[in-house]
This record gives sequence, C-alpha cells and structure tokens, in this order.
Amino acid sequence: MKIILLKDIKNVGKKFDIKDVNDGHALNMLIPRGLAIPATASAIKRVEADKAQIAGEMKVQHELLVQNIKAIEATTLTISGKANEKGHLFAGIHGDVIVKELHAQARIEIDPSFIQLEHPLKTVGEHVVTIEAEGKKAELKVVIKAL
Repeated sequence: MKIILLKDIKNVGKKFDIKDVNDGHALNMLIPRGLAIPATASAIKRVEADKAQIAGEMKVQHELLVQNIKAIEATTLTISGKANEKGHLFAGIHGDVIVKELHAQARIEIDPSFIQLEHPLKTVGEHVVTIEAEGKKAELKVVIKAL
C-alpha cells in the first residue's frame, strides 16, 4: 500500500516521503496513529504544496540566521536549572529551550533545527553551542546556573 508519511518514522522514512509498506502495517499502525495517510492523487498534491510552503519558510529562516550571526556570536545566554551539589542538572537543556531563551533574552528567532547539539547540556557552567545554516556557523555562549 502506498502511503505518505506525516512524521519521521525510524526504519520507514521521513516526513512527506511516499512509501510502499505492507497493508497491515499501514492500516493497523501508521494510519490509525496519524503517522501516515493513503497516497491518493489529491493527498500527493496537498503534500507537495505543504513541502513547498515549508521550504519557503525554511529559506526565510536561513536568511534571518545569516543576518543575525554577528548578534548571536555577541550574545551570552544565561539559563537556570535545578542541579545537584555536583553541578549535574536534573533535566537536560535541549535545543528548543535554547531557542526560547535566545528569543526571550536577545529577541533573536531561529529554528531549533539549526542548533547542533550532540546531546542535551547536563552540567552547570559555560558551554559553546554551534548554530549552523547554509554553511554559515555561529557559536553561542550558554551559561547554565544552578537554582
């Protein structure tokens, strides 16, 4: 059965991919959970339009990031979190938290997908986070303090 994926699914494909999967897998798991829709002609046209819209939005986000690279590099974010006495945070600081704080503290908006984190920040102290788009890189200094 041909389906269109609505989300990234491990071992199946990425969002908006058109895949041919087993009927049972599609009808019993993917479609009822809202992870996919049947690949009809109208659905394919709608998905292509959605892809084009998202590509346009991402292009605008890339252009904004390129314009804001100097402002990002001059910014130092301060984030507070609960930590134990050894300085380990109870909850890691993810890219979406960094994006929210960057907007709140410096009025700079970026897409969370531009933040290059191998793993969440889990320790108190100073960290350098790389933000990258279109081959342009910026390094953001993030200071994490314990509450």
